[in-house]
Amino acid sequence: MNLFSQKEAAEFIKSGAKEFRYSRDHTRLTPGARDLLIDKGVKVVYDPTAGANNTSSSSSAPAKSAEPAKSGSSSGPAPSKSDITALFNSPLAKKLKEEICEMGSRCWKRDYNDGNGGNISARLGNFFLCTPTGISKGFMKPDMICLVDIEGTQLAGNAPWKRTSEILSHLGIYKTVPSAAAVVHAHPIHATAFAMAGIEPPRCLIPEVEVFVGTIPLAEYKTPGSPQMSEILGKLAPNHQAILMGNHGVITWGTSVEDAYFKMEITDSYCRTLWVAGQIPTNRTTIPKDEVKILLDLKKKLGLPDERHGQKASELCDCDPWEQIADRPVACATPVGGQSTAKMTNAEIEGLVKKLTDEVMGQLSKAK
Repeated sequence: MNLFSQKEAAEFIKSGAKEFRYSRDHTRLTPGARDLLIDKGVKVVYDPTAGANNTSSSSSAPAKSAEPAKSGSSSGPAPSKSDITALFNSPLAKKLKEEICEMGSRCWKRDYNDGNGGNISARLGNFFLCTPTGISKGFMKPDMICLVDIEGTQLAGNAPWKRTSEILSHLGIYKTVPSAAAVVHAHPIHATAFAMAGIEPPRCLIPEVEVFVGTIPLAEYKTPGSPQMSEILGKLAPNHQAILMGNHGVITWGTSVEDAYFKMEITDSYCRTLWVAGQIPTNRTTIPKDEVKILLDLKKKLGLPDERHGQKASELCDCDPWEQIADRPVACATPVGGQSTAKMTNAEIEGLVKKLTDEVMGQLSKAK
């Protein structure tokens, strides 16, 4: 696979080509390269039929002509510049821009984003509004918001603001979940700690989490904003509204900008609660399987996705979530009421050896 970086992009621009076609099977296009191409007026088109020779290895020659790329998520002629401008300045766009800024402020106030981290987007017809790159989410203004098409190409926005470099992660979700109206990506401390540790939060502990978020999978690490990350998220999103991004953060989607933010808030609050619960004595209580089934039935009636829909009650909560909290294995290792099959850590082995040694020495002392 070829890596097409900013250096290769700069050489490609010198060729005078106005269109760059690439296939993810042959080329890894870095976010910086994509931004440079777009900034210089080169149209970036994903073409699964393009071979390795259509990209960086032939960057000295103009790219072949192609059919007009789709500007939105549906087929049809590309809209005119005036149509794009009218949509970008429409009452609905104005409302969504304000909501994006409001949710950005909430994220910043709750310490979900440090520096200029995180990003938010919202569906606008066949296009997408998104936050700009290089700005704190706590201090955004509506006139900073950008408009992109389904491939991430910026179509509208006020200078000097450019769309977030991680918009492809959002678009991976929009492409596979038609009901996703908004996406929020942030770095909340507690949930991100789970993502760094490589641990999926256990389930069957809090009813609100079961209904409004459900299982929270861990996506493997890929370069932020890369096509690979977009593809992974696209596969997980239909069954999960909150996803941990390995060694990175959290991404959530919802039926509105506020709903997507709510999923982020619930996810981090849950991870924080799990961490606190792991520090105190416990009776290891869980929600009974039959009760979880009732919650999932309610969730299905609400039209909320969950990978466990259709499962029998006996198939739910088939492991002890407290083992995941206390011992922190990546996956469930202990059936409820069963014996752990997880390997003991060095610290646990040393503790057991010391305990046995103390007992033996104690017995020897009594025998003297």
